[in-house]
Order: sequence, then structure tokens, then C-alpha cells
Amino acid sequence: MISPLRRDVLLTGFVLAIPVLLLGMRGDLSAHEVVTRLLWCLAAGWAAVTVVRLATTPPAPKKAARRPAKATTPVTEDASPA
Repeated sequence: MISPLRRDVLLTGFVLAIPVLLLGMRGDLSAHEVVTRLLWCLAAGWAAVTVVRLATTPPAPKKAARRPAKATTPVTEDASPA
């Protein structure tokens, strides 16, 4: 599980928060609405980074199943034909 305060999560959350900040500066959103939506931007950044990391992480290599050694029986040759 990744931390919600990692650099890549914070950067993604900030990029997603730019429109919210601009709407707050323009006066379309109140300070309470901006703060509430910034938390959603951080959550969306965390989710986006998690999805990208899961999609790009290669699967763990599978361990080869060890097969038990075949029991070999010694071949004996009969001197007389059957």
C-alpha cells in the first residue's frame, strides 16, 4: 500500500487541484468548498498513482515446480533368451 503523502501522489493531487484553486481565486467557489474539494483531489491523485503503479509493475516470477527424480531401476540382462 502506498502512502498518500508520497511525492508522486502529492504532485498528481496538485495537478488535479489546479482547476479547483483557480475557481476559488476567481470567486466561483467558497473557501470551504475549495478545502473540501482539495481533499478529493488528493484522494483522486492517490487512486490514479495506485492504478498506474499496479498496471506497470511486472508480475512476480513464478517458481518452477520441482519434480521428484524418477526412480530408475537397473536393467539386468539375462544371459539366456526367454
